[in-house]
Amino acid sequence: MKRRKALTLAFGQVIHDERKRAGLSQERLGLSAKVHPTYVSQLERGVKSPSLEVIASLATALKKTPHALLKAAEERLS
Repeated sequence: MKRRKALTLAFGQVIHDERKRAGLSQERLGLSAKVHPTYVSQLERGVKSPSLEVIASLATALKKTPHALLKAAEERLS
């Protein structure tokens, strides 16, 4: 259970960093990924865990692959 929460937090940090790198607001990322901006905020803070569909949608909006986002999150745990 602890590892899952740590991965959720790490994934949120990756989304935050990639969003900032892309120069996007939470609102713009949410619109591009077809999720509510509040949900983007919850993901970034590790409050919510995304589904595979949301991960894929976020990756597309950030011009990344889902694999790259998940790998970056995993690497933060090492």
